[in-house]
Amino acid sequence: MARRRSLPRLGLAVPVALALTASLGFLPASASAAPRIPSAAQAEDAHTLSYVVNTRTDHRTIAEVQRAITAAGGTVVVTYDGIGVIVAHSADPGFGGRLRAVRGVESAGATRTAPLSAAGTTEAGAVRRLSEAEVATIAKASGSGTEPLEAEQWALRAIGADKAAEINPGSRDVTVAVIDTGVDDTHPDLAPNFSPSQSANCASGKADTTYGSWRPVDANYFHGTHVAGTIAAARNGVGVAGVAPGVKVSGITVSQPTPRQLIYAESVVCAFVFAADHGVQITNNSYYVDPWQYNCLDDPDQKAIVDAVNRAQLYAQRKGTLNVAGAGNANHDLASDGFTDGGSPNDSTPASRTVDPHRCWDLPAQLPGVVTVSATGAKGAKAYYSNYGLGVIDVAAPGGDQYQASDTPSKEGGILSTLPGNQYGYEQGTSMATPHASGVAALLKSAHPEATPAQLQALLKTQADNPGCPAGPNGDGAADPVCAGGKRVNGFYGFGIVNALRAVK
Repeated sequence: MARRRSLPRLGLAVPVALALTASLGFLPASASAAPRIPSAAQAEDAHTLSYVVNTRTDHRTIAEVQRAITAAGGTVVVTYDGIGVIVAHSADPGFGGRLRAVRGVESAGATRTAPLSAAGTTEAGAVRRLSEAEVATIAKASGSGTEPLEAEQWALRAIGADKAAEINPGSRDVTVAVIDTGVDDTHPDLAPNFSPSQSANCASGKADTTYGSWRPVDANYFHGTHVAGTIAAARNGVGVAGVAPGVKVSGITVSQPTPRQLIYAESVVCAFVFAADHGVQITNNSYYVDPWQYNCLDDPDQKAIVDAVNRAQLYAQRKGTLNVAGAGNANHDLASDGFTDGGSPNDSTPASRTVDPHRCWDLPAQLPGVVTVSATGAKGAKAYYSNYGLGVIDVAAPGGDQYQASDTPSKEGGILSTLPGNQYGYEQGTSMATPHASGVAALLKSAHPEATPAQLQALLKTQADNPGCPAGPNGDGAADPVCAGGKRVNGFYGFGIVNALRAVK
């Protein structure tokens, strides 16, 4: 197994030639989650932190807690009444502790360790973008009858998505929301399938539906656009094709408009609620909730983060939304007794700690009912970076691996997809595996429109192909992870690698 590298922060993408770094909470949630937004904007200073305050869901308790927030010197940003989650700001470092002592508060904590006004450093590495000359060469190799860059899309062929599109490209009644850094809906491969009415910007913790608010800040915020193309790039004679080129895709921005593009709990809560309330059938979650790579239940702040995000994602499930998430890129065994997390918190000063993945969870991938996806390379083997774990991984999907050369003209092991500004590029990571699984889930939902999220997850597992645990070492000169389990279910692939062709047959 390749040497583990430092973990640049965005969610779960590993730019090619680089390496980067998510399974089980059970916490209360509720019925309806329409947010109430105060009219006055919060004036923030250099010491202000954001908090999630989780309460019982009756109106009296919520009103009492809101008053307590104000009395403690905080400001209510938004209240999600139906799930009992209040987002608040305060500059008082003792604010969380005070709120935890308030009657009706079930958990409360800071969602970050650095002030709201802080900006991070730039992310290491860069996506591998295609030049105009490369585009022309690939288009020539693709031939007629395909998308111009499809010759480079080894992952589509690996899961039968190219043949599936000839049978059923997906239904316009199905929407996959990309919860991420924003989606460039002006890209010619995405514009035909983009749904503005199901898109928003949730970075502040409350939904901004201003037209275009979901678009990335600039070309460096490419992650969400790349994910969206893998799911639903149209078969329109332009660029690449998506796994489900007939479904709709929307964008819900959750990353902060700072260079490191951090994604905090309040933004993710907003995104799950917004998606559910706007008829989204599937959400794609190719990230982990910052600043903790793993949120431990014995820490009151981290417990509050788990509680808030879990309430929101369970609300989405009850409204009919299947949530699909990447397992993570640290090559961690999420079923083990413990391992070292050296990158948390990633918004201030990280400190090395040992975490038990049974009590410290990567969000949202390790929450109940969420489909957890590991990554494979072009040879079908587990990608060197992908997290794994028996009983944790549900399915696997192509995410790319620089050590597994493809059969494409370039031999590139990464995943080719859309980038902002009408461009294309390669990335690798469980961020790239997740949209392949989301795309197959969208095809299944198209074929079985009445399927509930639980039924859809069962179908996703049933149609998967499981290669079983590898017979021996992978030969790259490093210690290999242990694949536990058998041919039906194992720690590397879960129930198997998703299969788009089976999904539509």
